[in-house]
Amino acid sequence: MREIILWVGVAVSGISAAVAQAPLQRTVFVNFARVSIQDSFWRPKIDKVATKTLEACIYQTETATPRIRNFERVVRAKGEEHEGIFYDDSDVFKALEAMAYSLKTHPSEVMEKKCDEWIDKIAAAQQPDGYLNTWYTLKGIQDRYTDMSMHEDYNAGHMIEAGVAYFNATGKRKLLDVCIRWADHFDALFGPGKKHWVTGHQELELALVKLYTVTSDVKYLNLADWLLSERGKKLAKGYTWTDWKDTAYAQDVVPVKEQKEITGHAVRAMYMYTGAADVAAHTGDTAYMKAMRTVWEDVVYRNMYITGGIGSAGSNEGFSVDYDLPNEHAYCETCASVGMVFWNQRMNALTGKAEYMDVLERSLYNGALDGLSLSGDRFFYGNPLASRGQHQRREWFGTACCPANIARMVASLGNYIYAFNSNSIFVNLFAGSSTSFNLKNGMVQVKMESNYPWEGKVKLTLDPVKKSVFKVFLRLPGWMYDVVAPGGLYRVKQEGDDGVNDHFDPGLFVNGKTAGYTIQDGYLVVEREWKKGDWLELTLPMEVKLIESRPELKQDQQRVAIQRGPLVYCVEGADNNGKAWNIIIPGGTKFETIDYKVLDEPVKAITAEVPVVTVGDDGQSLRTEKKKIIAIPYYTWANRGKNEMQVWLPVRINDVKLNY
Repeated sequence: MREIILWVGVAVSGISAAVAQAPLQRTVFVNFARVSIQDSFWRPKIDKVATKTLEACIYQTETATPRIRNFERVVRAKGEEHEGIFYDDSDVFKALEAMAYSLKTHPSEVMEKKCDEWIDKIAAAQQPDGYLNTWYTLKGIQDRYTDMSMHEDYNAGHMIEAGVAYFNATGKRKLLDVCIRWADHFDALFGPGKKHWVTGHQELELALVKLYTVTSDVKYLNLADWLLSERGKKLAKGYTWTDWKDTAYAQDVVPVKEQKEITGHAVRAMYMYTGAADVAAHTGDTAYMKAMRTVWEDVVYRNMYITGGIGSAGSNEGFSVDYDLPNEHAYCETCASVGMVFWNQRMNALTGKAEYMDVLERSLYNGALDGLSLSGDRFFYGNPLASRGQHQRREWFGTACCPANIARMVASLGNYIYAFNSNSIFVNLFAGSSTSFNLKNGMVQVKMESNYPWEGKVKLTLDPVKKSVFKVFLRLPGWMYDVVAPGGLYRVKQEGDDGVNDHFDPGLFVNGKTAGYTIQDGYLVVEREWKKGDWLELTLPMEVKLIESRPELKQDQQRVAIQRGPLVYCVEGADNNGKAWNIIIPGGTKFETIDYKVLDEPVKAITAEVPVVTVGDDGQSLRTEKKKIIAIPYYTWANRGKNEMQVWLPVRINDVKLNY
């Protein structure tokens, strides 16, 4: 198999190397298959996904639900009914993609055989003209492409992502060729001078760019660009949506290049802007970048939870109005946080700015990771920031997009750690790992050692094949500063100063000696002549910080959240005598970090002695007494059964809302 190093949207060697020099692209992310992860935090999670999570996905896909059986029914062609929902095909494809990634990190003949078995069934269900969708094939193929809200293109987009992933993992083309036949079929029907179409649930756009990187066929890139250009012109084209009246739900009010605010369904939006970034990386279209930056600011500055979760409203699985971020009823779909990881990775690659990785990290460690249980086989669809004990993780969902989505993201974590350009290495996430870079002056092997996010020391060992001058960019995490989100939605609560902390000692050493550096776009930059065995060490301050929100965020006034490093913390009843709604965090509270376990997960917990509210003997009056409380990382909550939880804690007794 010809090796292709993918930054999701750009091939940097082999088939499309020239495109990698598109003017909007500053860096290329190292493909996860070239990153070996030994990290004590992430490696157990990757292992668990490759076993427990994928076992759950396979069981639910084959046995507990009819997802695979629908493909078998198409092949039998005996008039059998379709079972399930019209977008269930996509769950098969997402699981396949995650399985493909796991074959790189956990080679398995059994898993590869299972993939081939599924792929044979998928290929057999493809129609002679290339069409593939079990819903319409079983229910009435004459009705295909009559309703843009029915996810035909969304399902196919996930099929393409799976086909590309499996080809890259194994070199096997069968599913990739199925995808090519479908894409050619779709391209023959839709495009300039053909039929109009708007994707009901965006996904195909980014998938087509992936297909372009593998095939070098520019028609797939052009088709992705055209699909984006179709949005916002519905009246001129004379078609209507049949599934909803408010097309803002699908970001189809104004053209993508003119969009200025976030609207509608959160996952649809994330996939669309990821696709727009991928197209821009190849075409150099700055109009996409201008629009995405404006929308990104609207998301991060006014519509993002402190966990990096987005989409507060359950009614549309998405956005409502600015600063509407309820805690107990937060929707925060796991898939939306996964989408934030995808989109912010692309934005970082396009700009070289660390602020996008700051948001990616916040979503990754909190909003997304919370969707996966510590056991690996239970899931959250929504991720609230408060609970009175009504929430619990589930084995599966009727709409089961989240389990396979979090599985494929964790399995491909290596995609987000390192990036490079001709003469620079970028360290974007801190995780024990190793990889290599083919820079202008030769190959460089890199090994990173860290106990992040529990400790702040990061050591990087560099082994260039020969002495050479190049730059090393180390991200300075946004959580080190007093402004947690770039637009100031959340700030570190300061006692007696102006809340500005632009000066710090990064604790940087090269070969054990203090080293000079510059700071560029949120990165600490060291440029020198490097030789084999050189190492640099950065120590990040892992302090406990109290976070407060802007006054517009009404739900969190007179409340604080606890954060340490990239992790947002919560208090859970399991650690606090069954209660989480009676805890007060007054100004001046002193915190201590301790080693702790949530089930079998070793964590750094945070303790403090604070006022705890109790009800008097009369059953009405309230009193406070000092008690020691324990806060745990948000991603670990609800793994010990139903119980109370809060992220935002009151600073005074008047704001306590007891759960009695």
